[in-house]
Amino acid sequence: MKKLALLTLGFFIIFSINAQDKRLKNVEKELNKILEITNTAGFAVAVIEGDKIIYAKGFGYSDYENKTPVDANTLFAIGSSTKAFTSSILGLLRADDKLSFDDRPRQYVPKLEFFNDHMNNTIIIKDLMTHSTGLPRHDGSWYYFPSHDKDSLLMRLKHHEPFTGIRQQWNYNNYGFLAQGVIAEHITGKSWEDNLKDHFFTPLEMSRTNTSIAEMKSSSNASIGYEIKDDVIKKMDYYDIAGMSPAGSINSSVNDMSKWLMTWINDGTYKGEEIIPSNYINEALSSQMVVSGNTPDDKFPDIHFSNYGYGWFLQSYKGHYRVDHGGNIDGFSANVAFFPSDSIGIVVLANQNGSSVPTLVRNTIADRMLAEERTDWISRYKENIEKGKKAEAEVKEDAETSNVKNTKPSHISLDYAGSYSNEGYGTFKIISKNDSLFTALNENKMYLNHYHYDIFELTEIIEGRVDTTSFGESVKISFVTNDSGDISAAKIQIEPALDAISFKRTPNAVDVDTKTLEMYTGQYDISGTEIKVYLKKKVLYLFVKGQPEYEQIPTAKHKFQFKSLEGFKIEFLESEDGSINEIKMIQPHGTFVAKRK
Repeated sequence: MKKLALLTLGFFIIFSINAQDKRLKNVEKELNKILEITNTAGFAVAVIEGDKIIYAKGFGYSDYENKTPVDANTLFAIGSSTKAFTSSILGLLRADDKLSFDDRPRQYVPKLEFFNDHMNNTIIIKDLMTHSTGLPRHDGSWYYFPSHDKDSLLMRLKHHEPFTGIRQQWNYNNYGFLAQGVIAEHITGKSWEDNLKDHFFTPLEMSRTNTSIAEMKSSSNASIGYEIKDDVIKKMDYYDIAGMSPAGSINSSVNDMSKWLMTWINDGTYKGEEIIPSNYINEALSSQMVVSGNTPDDKFPDIHFSNYGYGWFLQSYKGHYRVDHGGNIDGFSANVAFFPSDSIGIVVLANQNGSSVPTLVRNTIADRMLAEERTDWISRYKENIEKGKKAEAEVKEDAETSNVKNTKPSHISLDYAGSYSNEGYGTFKIISKNDSLFTALNENKMYLNHYHYDIFELTEIIEGRVDTTSFGESVKISFVTNDSGDISAAKIQIEPALDAISFKRTPNAVDVDTKTLEMYTGQYDISGTEIKVYLKKKVLYLFVKGQPEYEQIPTAKHKFQFKSLEGFKIEFLESEDGSINEIKMIQPHGTFVAKRK
């Protein structure tokens, strides 16, 4: 009897969610058309009104190859739709008098430093919440050089150059949300992940929601991510966002995310219990920073403003106040939106990379739920796709025009090999193999295709083959030569708002046995100046009185480079009998020879 009651209850829940609201009559026809026209593997959508889910359904496949259907409980990565969760933790801490949004971040994370003293002394927590620090995105810093240690990742901010003044211009920055997560960790003594579970996932009964790729992989009914390449749906590997998790690592379903939206629609309460303080809700949904200052135009006549609250974008939509945040991470796209004055919420999760599906589905359903004139969003999408293809062709043509043919690199391939480092980003290595150059960014293998002069293209290697289709369109890497004629750095245009980011080169060290290193040790003289060469822990050092000791990096037979000085090298000269009696000192301002004493 008990078992029968549970089955009946389960049937009632499914029926109530899928029962057709008259406003959504025949909406599946439009949603299936969106699935088809965008060539998407699958998506799920839920519609909330007040404190009820009035519609929840999956379309297409969570596993395209095995034709596993999407449903309302299928897990998707929600990307930056995570941000409202992170800022809300700070809202709870403020309600408990644990912090003020006007406090400086360094008050809670003393080791945190920004690019200069003005930023250190001026940036407040609210600036982190509203993307108003003056920093550009610097996304390459965490995307290509991930770290699971949130604190060490945050320390890179010291080396991130701003592009404008504090609070002068809104600019999206994921590091601001990492900082919020770390601040909460330092105050509570608990991880960001545990703060989410304790304050939101558990009380909101979001039982399927998690915060890591490991949990995603071990979950049942979890979607695979996909991308479109040459009009073909192709599987993508999950991207582990690692320490940047407070900016976008949540994986959830539309059923679970509906409970999150209900809380916001109902002034911070869920099933009569306060989850988020109402005064924080009001602030978070109010304009804290102007995103765009444009007035309505012919293309979007119903968008009257574009602002930002705390982890939420704010706009008007056909006269209705809309709050939303999108999300994009490898293989997945999302949009979580609600209309607070109308008590309507819509969440759309898709397994397509950089997809328009969440926006198309959200707008299609919003027109119906708000009883507004229905826009032909599919036709607009087709028009935008055609414009995009035309623009892409023009960019490719421009790239071909700018390419100077029949030029050669200034050095042999081996001279470009080495480790390249930037303190605000990370380190990558370039190796020379069969007279070709290769590297890896976040374990993604890449081939350096020569473009012209000392400029190469970072080109992906897919399934063991170089992606030649991207030649002329890939990110460029430009090598810099110092006064000694050596390759000293590489510059990559990895942050669009700034000049190319420079990575200092350190040559790849060769293995030299201790017996050989001992051959070089001793005292040498150059015009009365004594030079000492000695070993410490199997590492060769050079010392001149009145100067620091200089660690030497072996680069070839008898050849070394100063680890700390750019353009300074030494070569030990071998006599006919095989002994070492001289050092050639190669410096930017000349070459000198010192003789063994």
